[in-house]
Amino acid sequence: MTLIAELRALVGAPQVLTEGDLTAWELDWRRRWRGKALAVVRPGSTAEVAAVVRACAAHGTAIVPQGGNTGLVGGGVPDASGRQVLLSLQRLNRLRAIDAANLTLTAEAGCVLQALQEAARQQGLLLPLSLAAEGSCTLGGNLATNAGGTQVLRWGNARELCLGLEVVTASGEVWQSLTGLRKDNTGYDLRDLFVGSEGTLGIITAATMKLAPLPAATATALAACETLDGALALLARARRRLGAGLTGFEVMNRFSLELVARHFPALPRPLAPAPWTVLLEHSDTEGEEQARARFEALLGEALEAGEIADAAVAESLAQSKALWQLRESIPLAQAEEGQNIKHDISLPVSAIPEFVAATDAALDRRWPGVRLVDFGHLGDGNLHYNVQAPAGADGAAFLAEQEHAVNEIVYDAVAARGGSFSAEHGVGALKREELALRKSPVALAMMRAIKAALDPQGLFNPGRML
Repeated sequence: MTLIAELRALVGAPQVLTEGDLTAWELDWRRRWRGKALAVVRPGSTAEVAAVVRACAAHGTAIVPQGGNTGLVGGGVPDASGRQVLLSLQRLNRLRAIDAANLTLTAEAGCVLQALQEAARQQGLLLPLSLAAEGSCTLGGNLATNAGGTQVLRWGNARELCLGLEVVTASGEVWQSLTGLRKDNTGYDLRDLFVGSEGTLGIITAATMKLAPLPAATATALAACETLDGALALLARARRRLGAGLTGFEVMNRFSLELVARHFPALPRPLAPAPWTVLLEHSDTEGEEQARARFEALLGEALEAGEIADAAVAESLAQSKALWQLRESIPLAQAEEGQNIKHDISLPVSAIPEFVAATDAALDRRWPGVRLVDFGHLGDGNLHYNVQAPAGADGAAFLAEQEHAVNEIVYDAVAARGGSFSAEHGVGALKREELALRKSPVALAMMRAIKAALDPQGLFNPGRML
């Protein structure tokens, strides 16, 4: 029996796609990688995932797992060979349980993140993982890439929010560890092997995630800063005054918001353009009036100290959403402007002002007029330091011809300051060579040993990460 026939027998013929328009699975979100799958297979249960893995292993056929296909590093689409099976997990979309007393949620890998947030909210609880793609990204993909997002400052990455996993191994067995335990010292932490492994070690089919009580109120504000040093001073002040209540601290440079204004002119701009704009969020257990009062006092102090030049506090949920929409529209505005060279970097927060000044200057010396879209999660040291071609230049040509040279300047500057070239997007295919170049030989040897032990045939997402 051919592999295709066997897969159809396992999951049903309608769930094995080999013809027609498969763009939704074969083309990545950035439209940089287009592959050709042997078949797109859509299992509907963990048992079916395991059966598909066993069949592919018997035929020596590679598997590329895919969630919502919102990744940015080419890690979730097949190559162009036409010999890889694209395993879509979107039909594994059941919320299995919410344990309010234990503050946990258990759900399958294909659940859309926003749907899980809403399910938790209906119980008066918060699933803290939040990112711009939450309306289409899936839980399994979030865990496979160890997604970050806008609330890492308070709650940590996806790894910190995950208590247990269900995983299909390369042999087609199911490791079931969907515990809601905060403490379990019974050997190696296998969970952490699979979180962030980008589908190269096993296929996550379900997870148990931490929840928290829903805040009584949330306050959001924009603050204009003349310098990044001023933004860091505001961050330090907010940490002192708000403590764990500081749940978001985003920064956006002038050009990033100029792009938003150009391509999304209907979005409100409550502050005049400034070199840097900070978006702060404060969650409070006391109530809306207390949250806003505390926020306004904080911003008043920062104004008096000269850390900020102006500020605006959202007075309603609609205004708060509008402020966040400014921040979350930056990647979309960049896409409208043309192709660009993206960097997802992390640095010690203290090193960011000097890094930006030095690297901006180095890039402008090499490519006069180059435009820098600098924004991200300043509170946890994660910048999206993106490089747009000079005005009037061909963005696609700039990307094709200059990406390597731009990356070398940026990543060398990051490394010199003790940072990382991948903060929250993962390695995938895009940064595989950077990993080989910049990761220590000892670390790479251990990673390869783990890969060989858990996936000896090398059939899980080959060509990604390692």
